[in-house]
Amino acid sequence: MPETIKKGSKKPAKTPKATTQAQGSTTPAKKPVAPQIPRPAHRPVEYTEEIAEEVCWRLAHGESLVSICGDEHLPHCATIYRWLIRFPVFCEMYARAREDQADTNADEILAIADEMPPEYTDKEGRTFLDQSYLAWQKQRIEARKWTSAKLKPRKYGDRVALEGVEGGAAIKTEDTNANKFLEVIRNMEMTKRAG
Repeated sequence: MPETIKKGSKKPAKTPKATTQAQGSTTPAKKPVAPQIPRPAHRPVEYTEEIAEEVCWRLAHGESLVSICGDEHLPHCATIYRWLIRFPVFCEMYARAREDQADTNADEILAIADEMPPEYTDKEGRTFLDQSYLAWQKQRIEARKWTSAKLKPRKYGDRVALEGVEGGAAIKTEDTNANKFLEVIRNMEMTKRAG
């Protein structure tokens, strides 16, 4: 680090000192140091078809990208995102895998719903279901429903049906986004005013 010199003197300026009130002593001020996060060594960054196929296959079978990229023989998530920009073939494979992941999630919902929760019997012979297990299963189902709706909205998304102006046919919108909904309403109003 270059030394600073005060104006009018030839001696370098002294480093600022921090004082502590409790002890009354001075210690040199320390710069904050960013924590060092250990990173796995030798993660692949070169695009290969084998790695691309493994990533897409595992995505299609329901794994998250974070858990896939946690394996040391696979690249980091940021590398996958760069590949999506650089390689159009990989981008198409990835998009297809995400759509397949929505179908896998839907199948998993049925499997989770069909699981029988554990039963408990008290001292009086009454049988109870484990409520915490039921809440956990409900959370798993909701997460898969939400993910499926976002990955494949035409098939698994919520649809909003509006009755047309003056008893016309129902208008179905695939996107529940508020801006799209307002645009449909504005178009209906304009049609109504025009004639």
